[in-house]
Amino acid sequence: MRVSIDTLPGGANPNEDWVAGTPSLAIVLDGLSTAGLSTGCSHGVPWYVAHLGGQLLASLAEPEQSLSEGLAEALERVAHLHPRCDLQNPGTPSATVAVLGRRHEVLDHLVLADSPIVLATNGDFTVLTDLRVDSVLPEMRAEVEQHETHTPGHREALQRFVHAQRQIRNTADGYWVAAGVSRAAAHAQTGSTPLKGVRDAAVMSDGVSRLVTEYQTATWNDVFTTLRSEGPRRLIQDVRDTEATDPTGRRWPRYKSGDDAAVAYCQW
Repeated sequence: MRVSIDTLPGGANPNEDWVAGTPSLAIVLDGLSTAGLSTGCSHGVPWYVAHLGGQLLASLAEPEQSLSEGLAEALERVAHLHPRCDLQNPGTPSATVAVLGRRHEVLDHLVLADSPIVLATNGDFTVLTDLRVDSVLPEMRAEVEQHETHTPGHREALQRFVHAQRQIRNTADGYWVAAGVSRAAAHAQTGSTPLKGVRDAAVMSDGVSRLVTEYQTATWNDVFTTLRSEGPRRLIQDVRDTEATDPTGRRWPRYKSGDDAAVAYCQW
């Protein structure tokens, strides 16, 4: 498996996405925004995603390790790296997880929250993602989207929304993400696909997939045409060029003018 990767921050703040590729794995993590609220952790989201990504690569170095077991092990290892932080804080640094692994003639996948994996299969596309987050607190999400980005009203509505999300994050009434403890790994969506018939695949954060799902300025066929001809950096630049036409979120209401973006493009 050949994996081409790239990632860029959405603005001036440090990148909270993380991506890696090996001959048998593609991993994308998307750190959850804190909206300026306290996390109980002295390290921050970029530190968390970098260490979780590294530990996940180490855990999955064993070929027979399942993706969910590897994620659980990685979460435990990262928790042990910052024991003095309050890992029970509902705002503790957290991330979405998307992993695609090749095992002989099978592709295994794991998705936890809304970073998708897209398989190009015989002229069609299969999107593997976990959208449970979209079903919670719709009224508060709509309130955020009423405001243009970079306005006091938007910032205040976003903080209220993130605070409310934290109360149901990693609970049966909410949605699941990688965070301070390992139990979220058991709630990831996993599966396998025969390699035969899959032409290529892309693992990405929602900062990239929104080109299709939210902005609707491209199709999955467009995305893969770009990846095949020009690679991940060009695809991310397409996202940036699109966002530049709507810097305050009037056409496409969103949490940030530009979100961090990461993509791993897989060929075999």
